Amino acid sequence: MTSDPTFLADCRARLAFDLLANTWNSVVLWALKEGPRRPGELRERIGGISQKVLTETLRRLEFNGLVSRWAYGGSPPRVEYELTGLGRTLLVPIDAFGAWAFEHGDEVMVAQERYGEAQEGHP
Repeated sequence: MTSDPTFLADCRARLAFDLLANTWNSVVLWALKEGPRRPGELRERIGGISQKVLTETLRRLEFNGLVSRWAYGGSPPRVEYELTGLGRTLLVPIDAFGAWAFEHGDEVMVAQERYGEAQEGHP
């Protein structure tokens, strides 16, 4: 990041934060780290994601150059998604966020509980 404290709409750091701010972006990228996957395989690996949300996420990742979509002929036709080189560069930051969450997640949940209890005591 630069020393300029302004996060303009076209700021590259803001772009990166926006990419990682969507929970499903990081989860889908991580699920693709071991190689190409079909959408059904991705849904099995990722708990709680609907087909609609998975499709939207894959399109968004493809739009941003982070995944490639490969369509194969045949009956029935088959589609696979794979990380691009650019997408692979996000695995290290995603892993770092995951490690942070593993180390500090309990602290965050305690803070959320405390906040909720404090809000209940204040009208």
